[in-house]
Amino acid sequence: MSGIQQSFVSKKKKAFIGLNAPLGYVPGLGRGATGFTTRSDIGPAREATDVTDDRHPYFKPGKPKEDEPEEDLNDANFDEFTGYGGSICAKDPYEKDDEEADMIYEAIDKRMDEKRKERREQRFKEEVERFRQERPKIQQQFSDLKRKLSMVSENEWDAIPEVGDVRNKKQRNPRKEKYSAMSDSFLAKAVAAGEMSNAVDATEQLRGGLDTPGLSTPSDIDMKKIGQARNSLMDIKLSQVSDSVTGQTVVDPKGYLTDLQSMIPTYGGDINDVKKGRTLLKSVRETNPSHAPAWIASARLEELTGKLQAARNLIMKGTEHCLRSEDVWLEAVRLMPADQAKAVVAQAVRHLPSSVRLWIKASDVETEIKYKRRVFRKALESIPNSVRLWKAAVDIETPEDARVMLSRAVECCPTSVELWLALARLENYENARRVLNKARESIPSDRHIWITAAKLEEAHGNISMVEKIIDRALTSLKTNMVDIKREEWMQDAEDCEKAASPATCKAIIKSVIAVNIDDEDRIRTWMDDADACASHGAIECARAIYEHSLSMFPEKKSIWIDAAHFEKDHGTRESLEELLQRAVKHCPKAEVLWLMGAKSKWLAGDVPAARRILSLAFQANGNSEEIWLAAVKLESENSEFLRARKLLQKARANAPTARVFMKSVKLEWCLEDINTAKQLLDDGLKHFEDYSKLWMMKGQIEESLGNIREARESYSQSVKKCPQAIPLWILWSRLEESQKQLTKARSILEKARLRNPQNPLLWLESVRLEIRAANKVIAQNQMAKALQECPSSGFLWAEAIFLEAKPQRRTKSLDALKKCEHDPHVMLAVAKLFWSDRKTDKARSWFTRTVKLDPDLGDAWGHFYKFELLHGTEEQQAEIVMRCVKAEPRHGEAWCAVSKDVKNWRDKTEAILKSVASSLEIPT
Repeated sequence: MSGIQQSFVSKKKKAFIGLNAPLGYVPGLGRGATGFTTRSDIGPAREATDVTDDRHPYFKPGKPKEDEPEEDLNDANFDEFTGYGGSICAKDPYEKDDEEADMIYEAIDKRMDEKRKERREQRFKEEVERFRQERPKIQQQFSDLKRKLSMVSENEWDAIPEVGDVRNKKQRNPRKEKYSAMSDSFLAKAVAAGEMSNAVDATEQLRGGLDTPGLSTPSDIDMKKIGQARNSLMDIKLSQVSDSVTGQTVVDPKGYLTDLQSMIPTYGGDINDVKKGRTLLKSVRETNPSHAPAWIASARLEELTGKLQAARNLIMKGTEHCLRSEDVWLEAVRLMPADQAKAVVAQAVRHLPSSVRLWIKASDVETEIKYKRRVFRKALESIPNSVRLWKAAVDIETPEDARVMLSRAVECCPTSVELWLALARLENYENARRVLNKARESIPSDRHIWITAAKLEEAHGNISMVEKIIDRALTSLKTNMVDIKREEWMQDAEDCEKAASPATCKAIIKSVIAVNIDDEDRIRTWMDDADACASHGAIECARAIYEHSLSMFPEKKSIWIDAAHFEKDHGTRESLEELLQRAVKHCPKAEVLWLMGAKSKWLAGDVPAARRILSLAFQANGNSEEIWLAAVKLESENSEFLRARKLLQKARANAPTARVFMKSVKLEWCLEDINTAKQLLDDGLKHFEDYSKLWMMKGQIEESLGNIREARESYSQSVKKCPQAIPLWILWSRLEESQKQLTKARSILEKARLRNPQNPLLWLESVRLEIRAANKVIAQNQMAKALQECPSSGFLWAEAIFLEAKPQRRTKSLDALKKCEHDPHVMLAVAKLFWSDRKTDKARSWFTRTVKLDPDLGDAWGHFYKFELLHGTEEQQAEIVMRCVKAEPRHGEAWCAVSKDVKNWRDKTEAILKSVASSLEIPT
């Protein structure tokens, strides 16, 4: 109604606008108009704000929209309970109540799904295992056979036949493609086929058409004339190689093919580059004929392309234009054959008589010694002050003639140190001293003359003069303003040692060791110098450095210890004992020096002398724990158990330390006096309840006696007193495991990891516990967690390598080496991996690298020795034993299991090594 009232107000707007047309209304029909449709009639007839008329709905014909798919009423989409798969409410609006209902149903479904999750996963796991059992992989089917390959002997391996070549005969013996030369007639036809003609000749007019191309030979090619020309060319070639007098050929029939091969140019580059090079070099030669490098380059270019005669001609032209060029003459001599080279070099020395290189070349051209001597004498007449010519001339002379020539040489070349020294070496003692004195007068700024004089005196037994000569040398050189370079003199000292002149070497070290060194840096610099000399093999130089350092700092304990270790490694037992006797006089409070002296005497079998040294050590170091324990070890090793017990009793009274109690318990345990050992343990734990080794020994003793309850209580108390002691947790876990209490063992290790986070040994024990319990999947999960917490632990990576299946071990080893590149346990695992793959050379190399990286790792020595027992020779096995005894390893899981066993308490390193090797398994 508001629209109607508004139409009365506006006169311009018609009343019927906006209203629906009556049914069956056709515009203009009352006026007799015919109905038609225009482009504008297609659009909507109402405004967007008008109310729609639902009485006459309009359905647009056509296909349904893509986003509104038709309902699927197929039988496949029908269920008896739920009906069709589509939702009957899919077209209805999605309101908030619907969303809330869906969320509630979804939460209910999720809760129900969680209740059935474990049962579903277990059923899925069983189905997967059943499927893998029914359909195993090829790799699993052959796994038992592959394991049996480890028992195959070498003879059986060699007996396996080689795989033959399964290719067919044509593939095995491929034939080279054959090419046949085209006939002249075929070539002529090909030429004719490519020609075009725009006229018809008389023959074609007579025949009534064109000839087929290629069926006739053109008239401008005469094959007869081509053959005659070929014969004429051959006659010319033969006439060039024939004798002009007799007319007979001079071609060698046997070497004909070889000559043809030698005529083939050896240059493999582009011929256009050669032409350009010739053009450019020719331009240079014509522009500047006296430019020697142009002639040399031109000759070498021709030589490179195989034209040796052209190269000779060019270089001889160059000698005409460059008479004063030494390089051109040398190039000419090089290119000429031997018989012509002599003439060329003679011509060269006539034009350049002062060229040393030409005279040397002239002597090289000669083949006989007498002609060489003649050349050098002529050369020395022209150039008497050439050191190079004198040295070359002396080299081909006899000793007597060489001495005469050197006498003349030092007159002509008085500044040549090499000539003076060579003459001194050829003279006798008295004449050599005179020669060296003259040399020092002529060349006062050279140190080598002074060093040679010192070596001369040492060679004739005048040791007292050696140090004086070196001191005079330094004074003279400083007077002549010569800079004393310490590094050069140290190198000279090493050279003197190699020349068997140790006295001169020591004199040089003593004189120059303190040059240009600050006082506060002397000890550090000298120790570095001693290590450098020892690494270079200069033992006397290093010993001289230590002696000088000890003379300057006699109270410095570190220098005495380094010197003692040096003598132990590179000296004799007598030199070591002499040094240690001096050391304890200057440093009586240094316990390690007393112990090294006592051990040296004990190893030499002189037990009374070792006791005397230890008694002197007691006087200098009263109540020293180290000396008490060393005395106990000396007596126990020599089966003096009563004296050892008395010493330990005195030590407990005078120096009651935890180690003294521990050694006392161990001695009684080894001697099978368990009651005394337990009593000592109780006494020790009263004083040192936080000492973990006493708790470990108590638990092990109770466990060995079968007192599981007491052992469990001991371990339980120990971890409260020493929660940081990892071996205590591990021993407690293994005790529970031995009693089939796996759950409790796991809980103990888990508690230990909480108390000691990021500890690789605890993680490793947890992994091994699951492996021993045949829970490989759990072990792998534990290993993954361990590597996340301790990513740089060599223990874990070494175990992880062999935890993988054999095909994945190589990849795991690469990952381990990236994370722990220089870890000995990882390197040992890689060596074992190569051993299991029968790659003996690589395995031996990795074993060597492992024991070199960490010689204290006993497990590496045990595996290495077992490897050599199976794959090495007796010499290699003996070498491993010797190196292991020298290294004296103390650590390693398998090593400590044998060495710390009370049954093996008196075994030496060699016996322990063999026991460890026998207890190890071959890696597979």
